[in-house]
Amino acid sequence: MSELNSTNDTPRIVIQKDGPYDVYGGIALRMQNIMANADGKSWEWEDGETLKTESSYQLCRCGQSSTKPFCDDTHLKIEFDGTETASRLPYDQQAKKFEGPTLTLGDVGALCSNARFCSAFGKLRNLILSSGDPAVRAEVIREVMNCPSGRLTLHDKTNDQDIEPHLEPLISVVEDIPVGCSGPLWVQGGITIISENGEQYETRNRVTLCRCGASNNKPFCDGSHMRMDFNDGLFD
Repeated sequence: MSELNSTNDTPRIVIQKDGPYDVYGGIALRMQNIMANADGKSWEWEDGETLKTESSYQLCRCGQSSTKPFCDDTHLKIEFDGTETASRLPYDQQAKKFEGPTLTLGDVGALCSNARFCSAFGKLRNLILSSGDPAVRAEVIREVMNCPSGRLTLHDKTNDQDIEPHLEPLISVVEDIPVGCSGPLWVQGGITIISENGEQYETRNRVTLCRCGASNNKPFCDGSHMRMDFNDGLFD
């Protein structure tokens, strides 16, 4: 594995060209599981173990490292193509908006990581129309706050404030227990992400980065891990 060289301890993720994610600033790395309810629907997050890391470390982006989630330089052997194709436009310029009586739903479909928290009671854009009902409103908020990718956002029309969960800076290695596959890297708490060419992506509270190597929206996850049945070893 190549060594990281940086005297800057600012928490950040730097994407190497056709290589790993270089993580700086002592960001904690934790396993985190999607858990289902009795009906098999994605319902809640379960915290797993915190992995031992140094103040800087490298996370696999090609999906084929033998030391996942860490990089072992396999990307060099397989000539991994990690070309970043995601839009650089800010979220608000990409989002479709769906209005309800008390809430406005923002949605950028390209960011969907297929965690499925938003489908417990049908389409969320239909639920939003009944958000004047306190029970429905609470369910909409629950679903959106559990969305790891930040595809979905909420604005509270009653006080003109955005609704966001409080998340400390953390990287979570997602395991999707209900479908039996391994998911993306869930980047939480407004961690800076810098592209291979040095440009900074919009800093957001919730982001999911691809770690299976197959996303068509790199560096972000697009749910391809489910299509390819990505397994980092947990389900052997």
